[in-house]
Amino acid sequence: MTSPRSRREFLRRLGLSAAVTPFLLNLPSLGFANQLERKKRLVVMFSPNGIVPKTFWPDEEGSEFTLKESLTPLAPFKDRTLILHGVCDKIRGDGDNHMRGMGCLLTGIELFPGNIQGGSHTPAGWAKGISIDQEIKNFLQSRPETKTRFGSLEFGVLVPERADTWTRMVYAGPNKPVTPIDDPYQMFTKLYGRAKDRGHLKSVLDDVVADLHKVRDAVSVEDRRLLEEHAAFVRDMERELTETRSAELDHPVPQLEPGLKEENDNLPRISKAQIDLMVQAFAADFMRVATLQYTNSVGNAKMRWLGVDEGHHELSHEPDSNDAVQEKLTRINHWYCEQLAYLAQRLAETPEPGGVGSMLDHTLIVWTNELGKGNSHTLDNIPFVLVGNGLGFGMGRSLKFPKVPHNRLLLSLAQGMGHDLKEFGNPDYCKDGPLALS
Repeated sequence: MTSPRSRREFLRRLGLSAAVTPFLLNLPSLGFANQLERKKRLVVMFSPNGIVPKTFWPDEEGSEFTLKESLTPLAPFKDRTLILHGVCDKIRGDGDNHMRGMGCLLTGIELFPGNIQGGSHTPAGWAKGISIDQEIKNFLQSRPETKTRFGSLEFGVLVPERADTWTRMVYAGPNKPVTPIDDPYQMFTKLYGRAKDRGHLKSVLDDVVADLHKVRDAVSVEDRRLLEEHAAFVRDMERELTETRSAELDHPVPQLEPGLKEENDNLPRISKAQIDLMVQAFAADFMRVATLQYTNSVGNAKMRWLGVDEGHHELSHEPDSNDAVQEKLTRINHWYCEQLAYLAQRLAETPEPGGVGSMLDHTLIVWTNELGKGNSHTLDNIPFVLVGNGLGFGMGRSLKFPKVPHNRLLLSLAQGMGHDLKEFGNPDYCKDGPLALS
């Protein structure tokens, strides 16, 4: 891997500005890319309020299984999908199940005592430990061959501004929640830099286009294609954001019903933008770990584009005997699964930069939830659906476990990413080691 000093020398020798660096870091022919070992990437995607078991879990176990209605968007990726039933969040202590379901989901450890009251349970605070995504990120960043610009990126979609145990699942350490970025413009700024005044947008490529032309002659044909695709993506994304921002400035803000965030009906568009930014950031090797958080625990988005006018959380409390609500909840989870399928498709159609196959061959996506079922608030049978071939697991299967602690799955993810952890979170739930998923 080229050292930072030699990178600076390369930029100086060609008379390039530092602004062009993000476009060069993943070009193998320049020696900037980390190419010493096969890349592995991890994405954790979250959606809230549990699932409808009868329309979610396959009846069968093994490689011959049928995708139920909630999971049918994964049909094109069935042979790359691993569905894990029987994985349970066994962490107890302070907080209600929504709070522990969220705060313990990726940390595998109890919440601190605190003053945030939830449901009829005791109040609680933040989680007592680091989340598995950040643990893996720190491990990768400690090794020169896997160190990247950001290490990890935390994407959000309609995440509330308020910070509490219901709204944060990523932790940099005990009592250190990480806030996801749910504004695509802000994420774009983090990745590429932007003018501070949103009313007068100036293309980031205007400052580097001449530099990109200089670099063309110094890279291989394959890297030239990658460079052009990356630049085109940034230009297209910027144009979309510019047009959107201009439209918002040119029209009066509509009056919305009380309590409804004005972004609610833009959720599908924000989702697509965030996924596109994530895939491009992976292609540029800005990070190897990412999270994608839709709303929050007890999230109450109103998915009117699906014909669902009620809030998601309020629907999730209805009894199983209410068939109309069960159908709406299935529709909602089907939509979340469509987002998962879109992410998988974008990765599958993108060639692995400097490697073989597609980016999905080097990435594992984990879709999960804070509850197994909304109206019972159970922490048993937390949905874990894995898609992609990045970690070498045996995909194309439906597995049913006898209510195993989810800490064991967190260990599997770490070891699959090359981090040989023996325990994570509460060690009492790690005694049987990682789940056997190969």
